[in-house]
Amino acid sequence: QVQLVTSGGGLVQAGGSLRLSCVVSGYSFNNYAVGWFRQAPGKEREFVAVISRSGGTTDYAGSVKGRFTISRDSAENTVYLQMDSLGPEDTAVYLCAADSLFACSSYHYDLWGQGTQVTVSS
Repeated sequence: QVQLVTSGGGLVQAGGSLRLSCVVSGYSFNNYAVGWFRQAPGKEREFVAVISRSGGTTDYAGSVKGRFTISRDSAENTVYLQMDSLGPEDTAVYLCAADSLFACSSYHYDLWGQGTQVTVSS
């Protein structure tokens, strides 16, 4: 059974940085592309970033491009989301998801982590 465990959220001031982690266990890590999504109160879940199985291809939402970086470490079975220059608009619960195919739509993913709260104060 595949499990995704998310961590790294917290409270940070505007302009600060956080690094989120998504550990994938229970099956071959390299079989999965991994995406990050976020959901703010009263809003729909939105795409943030995705990385391919090999790590060679990435994609970002326009709102985070240039500020966030997604990466993966096969030795640690972990996908990271480095978030820099954070602003209050980035406040949300961040979730990771895994699938065999590279996709930007949350509807495509069946495997989800539990989410981690990111709060950015102004």
